[in-house]
Amino acid sequence: MPGLGVVLLLTAVAVPLGRLVPVVGGPVFGIVLGVLSGLLIPTLRAERCRPGYDFAAKNLLQVSIVVLGTGLSLQQVARVGASSLPVMLGTLAIALGGAWVFGRLLGVRGDTQTLIGVGTAICGGSAIAAATAAIGAKRSSVAYALATIFTFNVVAVLAFPPLGHLMGLSPEAFGLWAGTAINDTSSVVAAGYAYSADAGDQALVVKLTRSLMLVPIVLTLVVLKSRRDARTADRQDPDHPRTRLPWRRLVPMFLIGFVAAAGLRSAGLVPDGWLPTLSLIGTCLITSALVAIGLSLRPRELRDAGPRPLLLGAILWALVALGSLGLQSFS
Repeated sequence: MPGLGVVLLLTAVAVPLGRLVPVVGGPVFGIVLGVLSGLLIPTLRAERCRPGYDFAAKNLLQVSIVVLGTGLSLQQVARVGASSLPVMLGTLAIALGGAWVFGRLLGVRGDTQTLIGVGTAICGGSAIAAATAAIGAKRSSVAYALATIFTFNVVAVLAFPPLGHLMGLSPEAFGLWAGTAINDTSSVVAAGYAYSADAGDQALVVKLTRSLMLVPIVLTLVVLKSRRDARTADRQDPDHPRTRLPWRRLVPMFLIGFVAAAGLRSAGLVPDGWLPTLSLIGTCLITSALVAIGLSLRPRELRDAGPRPLLLGAILWALVALGSLGLQSFS
């Protein structure tokens, strides 16, 4: 209870700040407040607070993904049309492939490489949260990935609308560009509607469609992590008996909940009037989890990584932005 109380108190500050400054968002404010509070008030890192932080960082994070699924309507996804899918799938491949190639070249490996790649490829903070829940990523990796996504979201919100006008993009083309090349939903909305109302509508639907890619990506991450753990166990004890991976670990419950929530929304069982409240609940839950991660973080863990993760994020962001425009010109 002590740790959970601290998390909820800081969340109550971070969420309103995120609503005042939507380009930053509650989750980013949450992890920053968590880190700063832990630095300025050392007693917040006492061992008695640890169970509360662990509960928020794991359980509340998983519940937040389920709640976010209520905002995804499969009818909206269908209306995007087949013409948009090549661009979305192409930018997904560019981001994930680029993360693998440039992560190796820059020496950014492991959880940090995975989270930056997934966050850039799919939907920023939500994708990072889902991947973290699936693979149990390190706190420092989560912080670096969020910082990277936040930095280039702000750049995109400021730069994309004037660049779009300069290139003479139609509202549909700009919406597709913003929806595939900007990560967090709030930033996609900000850039899209700054361009025009039609561009904002298109960008939001494209962004929601990208969110569906959480399902195969998270499943792939779980399988890869399970195989890696099995190889590690083999090296430590070659004679240990092999056990089949239970389906509950292969398909995380929070992912089943995400799909079920999207199905309920698509069936019309989640009224439109509930969506603002559900969106706020999802934001509060994700922010709570990131506050807990921030409180548990040690600054030394960030210093040890250096600037290379940010450079990886910059490369991936540029590749996806240029790739989206290039793919549109050929489609």
